[in-house]
Amino acid sequence: MIADADALARAAERLFDGTGPVAVDAERANGFRYSARAYLVQLHRRGAGTVLIDPTAIDDFSVLQRAIGDEEWIIHAASQDLPCLREVGLEPSRLFDTELGARLAGFERVGLAAVTERLVGLRLRKEHGASDWSTRPIPASWLEYAALDVEVLPQARDRLAAELLEQGKAELAEQEFAYALERQPKPPAAEPWRRLSGIHTVRDRRQLAIARELWMARDALARATDTAPGRLVPDRSLLAAVTANVEAKGALAARRDFSGRASRSELDRWWAAIERGRSSEDLPDVRVRSDEPPPPRFWSSRRPRADARLKTARAAVQEVAEAMAIPAENLLMPDTLRRVAWEPTEPTPEGVAEVLRERQARPWQIAATAQRIAAAFVEADQQPAAPSDAPS
Repeated sequence: MIADADALARAAERLFDGTGPVAVDAERANGFRYSARAYLVQLHRRGAGTVLIDPTAIDDFSVLQRAIGDEEWIIHAASQDLPCLREVGLEPSRLFDTELGARLAGFERVGLAAVTERLVGLRLRKEHGASDWSTRPIPASWLEYAALDVEVLPQARDRLAAELLEQGKAELAEQEFAYALERQPKPPAAEPWRRLSGIHTVRDRRQLAIARELWMARDALARATDTAPGRLVPDRSLLAAVTANVEAKGALAARRDFSGRASRSELDRWWAAIERGRSSEDLPDVRVRSDEPPPPRFWSSRRPRADARLKTARAAVQEVAEAMAIPAENLLMPDTLRRVAWEPTEPTPEGVAEVLRERQARPWQIAATAQRIAAAFVEADQQPAAPSDAPS
């Protein structure tokens, strides 16, 4: 495994002299570490062999970026690996995503092992996918597993590209791959503590304040120790502490449902968070204000016309997806369709297309769906208006 600048420079030269696209993968320590950084980067190129890099030991990846940056990168499920690759300074200019391509080709199973078996005829063992890749030294069997993940990608890419071309989907795949590179990450949540599992069951504002303080205390400790928060104290234990209404620190420690490796060793931290929540004058709202459309189950009572549009358009998009042998969520993201139905969109192909473009739908998606969605809206609008739809 490459762990110094000189070895990286030699590997970059070898990769530069190879031929064809570069297969790239990264291994993280999800569920073990707080950060989503890469703990191993794997690359393979025909004529150059396989390169395994320890990114925790390398400060500057610019020599590698210069060597391969202009080549096409093959990544399986690029949305998972691009953030941690960018963090170390590795950025593709062109992309072929074998997981996304498999979806567009209509494969029922799109995991790397399933795609490799179908396209290349090899069965990959996936026993180390959920391992703690921050382990040092990385066991030899793990490195072999990681190397195989990239060594099979060039052949899988070529056969998948041929299948997409045969299905007439090469151009739309190019659009999707380009969008995967351009897509911006979602902005951080304003109140990330509301992601606590089960928080929707808490309806008391004081308890929500306690939940906020506990989540923030755990997050601070997780960040400081680079430990996955759930390994310190799982969500279910934080929620148990929120709803238990214990009166003393000892009573919290005595609860069997308050568990985790740091539930007792950091008891003072958790109790201080509970006391801050109990004394806080900043009580969170039970309902979060948002400009997002409400869940569709509420539409029939709140905006019946939009509900009718969504149901009719969803069926139309599903028909198009089945005809194209593409999953409906890849033909058009469900959230995009919900927003188009919720907003007062003009029920014409041009009106729908304009809103789809604003929602970053790709040209092929607009061409495939705009007319059908517009026709579905017209059909829905012709249904008898509910009382709440009538003008006031």
